[in-house]
Amino acid sequence: MDIYNVEAAEILANEAQLLPIAEAAPIYEKLLATFPTAAKYWKQYVEAYIAAKDDEATKQIFSRCLLSCLQINLWRCYINFIRRVNDKRGSEGLEETKKAFDFMLNYVGNDVASGPVWMDYIAFLKSMPSMTPQEESHRMTTVRKVYQKAILVPTNHVEQLWKDYENFENSVSRTLAKGLLSEYQPKFNSAKAVYRERKKYIDDIDWNMLAVPPIGSYKEEQQCMAWKRLLAFEKGNPQRIDATTANRRVTFTYEQCLMYLYHHPDIWYDYATWHAKNGSMDSAIKIFQRAVKALPDSEVLKYAFAELEESRGAIQPAKAIYDSLIAENVGKTSLAHIQYIRFLRRTEGIEAARKYFLDARKLPSCTYHVYVAYATMAFCLDKDAKVAQSVFEAGLKRFMHEPGYILEYADFLCRLNDDRNVRALFERALSLLPPEESIEVWKRFAQFEQTYGDLSSMLKVEQRRKEALSRTSEDALSALENTLYDVVSRYSYMDLWPCSTKELDYLSRHEWLAKNIANRGEKSVVLSSGATLGTGQVGSNTKSLPQSSKVVRPEISRMVIYDPRQMKDFSTTSSGYTKEIDEILKRLSPQMMSFITNLPAIEGMPMDARPSPDMDIVLSVLLQSTLPVGHNVDKSGLQVPGPATSDLSGPGKSGLNQNGSVHRPPRDGQSTKRKNSERARGQEEDDTTTTVQSRAMPRDIFRLRQIQRSRGLGSSQSGSAAPSSGSVFSGDQSASSG
Repeated sequence: MDIYNVEAAEILANEAQLLPIAEAAPIYEKLLATFPTAAKYWKQYVEAYIAAKDDEATKQIFSRCLLSCLQINLWRCYINFIRRVNDKRGSEGLEETKKAFDFMLNYVGNDVASGPVWMDYIAFLKSMPSMTPQEESHRMTTVRKVYQKAILVPTNHVEQLWKDYENFENSVSRTLAKGLLSEYQPKFNSAKAVYRERKKYIDDIDWNMLAVPPIGSYKEEQQCMAWKRLLAFEKGNPQRIDATTANRRVTFTYEQCLMYLYHHPDIWYDYATWHAKNGSMDSAIKIFQRAVKALPDSEVLKYAFAELEESRGAIQPAKAIYDSLIAENVGKTSLAHIQYIRFLRRTEGIEAARKYFLDARKLPSCTYHVYVAYATMAFCLDKDAKVAQSVFEAGLKRFMHEPGYILEYADFLCRLNDDRNVRALFERALSLLPPEESIEVWKRFAQFEQTYGDLSSMLKVEQRRKEALSRTSEDALSALENTLYDVVSRYSYMDLWPCSTKELDYLSRHEWLAKNIANRGEKSVVLSSGATLGTGQVGSNTKSLPQSSKVVRPEISRMVIYDPRQMKDFSTTSSGYTKEIDEILKRLSPQMMSFITNLPAIEGMPMDARPSPDMDIVLSVLLQSTLPVGHNVDKSGLQVPGPATSDLSGPGKSGLNQNGSVHRPPRDGQSTKRKNSERARGQEEDDTTTTVQSRAMPRDIFRLRQIQRSRGLGSSQSGSAAPSSGSVFSGDQSASSG
């Protein structure tokens, strides 16, 4: 069950609002245990107690939520409750209300929506009675100070507060008002400008979002970035105010951010380190304490917390954090053991680290990583190679089956230039490891021989590696073959290669293809030209290759090779054809272009749902039809008009235009005029520019059909091929289109 289901939480909250407080309280407690920073649920909860007039319970709930939920609506609910409680308590009640206002503005006075709260406080101060001139003077001074604070906060009511402040000062003393207003005018202008900039960042934030663990959703990432942009804006101190006030604004923004990104460890870490960089180590410690309490499963926050404690010299608190890490992660504590050994080595010395290692290695949860870490520390920090090798040898008895441990031990021996023991280690390990787990060990053995051995030993190990690993391959013969890629691997060094990048890419690709072709699950059955589909009869010259049930592979005999250089703009025109098709049509003969453009077009349907004519069938019909020859060319190169009639379109037949409307043949007079005008235009053309477009190139037709298949404009089925005879596509354009 997902306890962070936001939809279910909303349903529960709505149901609780309809129940009496005695029945609703357990629901609210359950919700707030899951969403402790959900200000709207706290507000609903406390309002239920206020409606029940249970003041004590109301105060307890406010004490639980106010400091962790710096939301203006919740705090306004609080101040309204305080004012109601102290309404009939006279001067004592007024003083308590004033303290409550000061308390509230101290925490949420920097909120962009706090303008109405400032105005309520000023109105409350003005309404307080004053019995003596001294009290009146004190009251006016207090009101002035509140005004001067309010107009420095970039809120949504800053302009209204400035107007009220002007009226207030002018009502007290015009002489004094002139000096004060001229002093605070630039500060007000700055606050107003900052509010406009601040609002741009605040508008991107969803103030109704509940704090849930990060899941990597788009909305979550957007909100996280929006908060980080706002934090960066506030840290830049755009209003150029004093450092104390600026830091309070940043603190307020972080606290608001944690209401919504409560489960994000990076926000907690940034908040704590920001305090530390500003010299407030105590505040940073408090933030880390809150963070590990909010996210008890976050190991990285605990390591960061311990690091901060160690950096300020608080060794015992840091040690307590490491102890908690080890105690809380029983069964997966290898990393905690390693970090604790390093911590003890730094703070208490070699002996303390050695003692803890001796205890940790006896634990069932201890892995080979602890041995490697301690041996490396002894070798690199303590400069004691003998102790390091003893640790590796002790671990070898326990972790001989771990390839990672073998490789680490081999690296250590290489540092000692102990090539004899390196070879002995590899031979010992490879004799025990199964072939499928020894791949990396063989690879490192081959690399070692390439660096430290001679040519014969290098080739010998390489051949042994191939023989051993061929047992794990389905095609042992191909695995045993020597390839040029093997030579490249042997004679490369770091980022230096004995071939060009192009050659390396070629060799790598063919190495991969050779392995995959040998291991593919199903090999195609080659059919002879006389094979009968559907009956399983295969030609006598064709052998049936072994079949595999592992992989069902597609039929690739009709696959069209993709060439990105041929891809162009495929935006569709209004007639249903693409721009590329229009370009091809321009290269066809007028008769062929007319025929294609007058094929039926279906409007009002998506491209992939439109019925399309079968081009093979259409071309087959053309082959069986008698088409007139549009123009013949004599020996002199001049065009001779030919007949202009066609059997495809009779005088009583009608067809469909591109838009689907019915096309009627023209009357004889109109047809004759059109023919004469076309012949006249043909006579006027220059002999050098006149060409015979009596047929389309087969390549163009193939390309056209290919594009039509890809765009849903035609279908490709087994049938007749495209005709290559030029006379088939000859004829007058009007005849073929009519």
